[in-house]
Amino acid sequence: MTMNYYEIPDLERWAEHIEELAQHLGLFCSPQEFEISDQAQMLGYMAYSGLPSHYPHWSYGKAYERLKTMYDYGVTGLPYEMVINSNPCLAYLMRDNSLLMKVLTIAHVYGHNDFFKNNFTFRHTRAELAIDLFKVHANRIRSYIEDPTIGIDRVEAVLDSAHAISLQCRRNQTVVKPEAGRERETQGLGESDEDLLLFLRDNNRRLSEWEQDLLTIVDEETRYFIPQMETTIMNEGWASYWHKQILDSLDLSLEQRMEFMVKHAQVLAPHPNGINPYHLGFFVWSALRIWYDGCVDRELLRRDELSWFDRMQTDFEERTSLPPESGKKTGREVLFQVRETDRDASFLRRFLTPAVMRELDLFQHESQKSASNGAGASGDQDVQSGAMEGRQGDPAQKCRSGLAPRHQGGEFKSRRQLDASAEALP
Repeated sequence: MTMNYYEIPDLERWAEHIEELAQHLGLFCSPQEFEISDQAQMLGYMAYSGLPSHYPHWSYGKAYERLKTMYDYGVTGLPYEMVINSNPCLAYLMRDNSLLMKVLTIAHVYGHNDFFKNNFTFRHTRAELAIDLFKVHANRIRSYIEDPTIGIDRVEAVLDSAHAISLQCRRNQTVVKPEAGRERETQGLGESDEDLLLFLRDNNRRLSEWEQDLLTIVDEETRYFIPQMETTIMNEGWASYWHKQILDSLDLSLEQRMEFMVKHAQVLAPHPNGINPYHLGFFVWSALRIWYDGCVDRELLRRDELSWFDRMQTDFEERTSLPPESGKKTGREVLFQVRETDRDASFLRRFLTPAVMRELDLFQHESQKSASNGAGASGDQDVQSGAMEGRQGDPAQKCRSGLAPRHQGGEFKSRRQLDASAEALP
């Protein structure tokens, strides 16, 4: 059997083996189900956010036509997989991928599965009811559309308005704010004052029952997707980290190993003028594991790599806020602890250290215009793209850190060039 020819039983055996490896590595997953999809089906899943049971709305048809047009003209490709936060967890695999690509994808899916099940932001999503809940919502909305006293035009008008403000809500339902709760009680606004849709539903007396129901449906589905928005970098990095650990544990031939290395590098390739969440998340998770385990042979590191490793250790000592007992844990145990307790904002704030940013070239360089013959020389800088201003001579002007590197007006330098420039500064 080659990696280009396979049958369903072959996939089943690989899936069972990968599940065993995932459990051995410490991943704690929900039951997993897979579906094989062709290009047209995958486009439909993408348009409906992975949930074909989603309620009908014109925006999903528009999204499908846009995705299909871009795919037909070769502007964009299709994802290797889509994973649904449900219990059992549901994943769609592309039919035309090679067996090795499907093996990599299955391993990646188990990383997502573990993250959905254990990260604190997903606790309120009720994964065991997710698919059925979307079906119930779709049936209720279809009943309003088919009702001759309501009709599709009135339903879509309410849905359009609800979609426009659906994200004006509390972004994390598991974070309790006792002081804010007491203030709400004194003001008498109820529990919906932080959620604009629910506030309108509860306080607008002009809304009929079916309009109130539509606002409730949109709010519930928005709450389901918000944790995925809040943890994109962590989630994709976590799945990428563990698919590499799992694939490294498999007994692959040289040809299969080379294909895996190529695909893995393509998934993690940095994006010009932007951030690849797979790349950033994978690197931060890997750096965290290296620091806590010290699993680097310092004698094998080049001078610049050793310098980076030392800087990373110093940065982590200064910036991490893990409990004191975390220092007694292994790197793997710390990874699982962070996976459970963080989201992107706290994850990057704690672990995206200056050394990691320097290694990933997450810096924005801006050109400065100097006045001719010294005329008008003051402390102000004329910065291209109008991003930031600062004091003349401030080293931060020469190298400003940021999550989205851009090529406007300046040039990007390698880490070694940055180190040389930093040493030359007074």
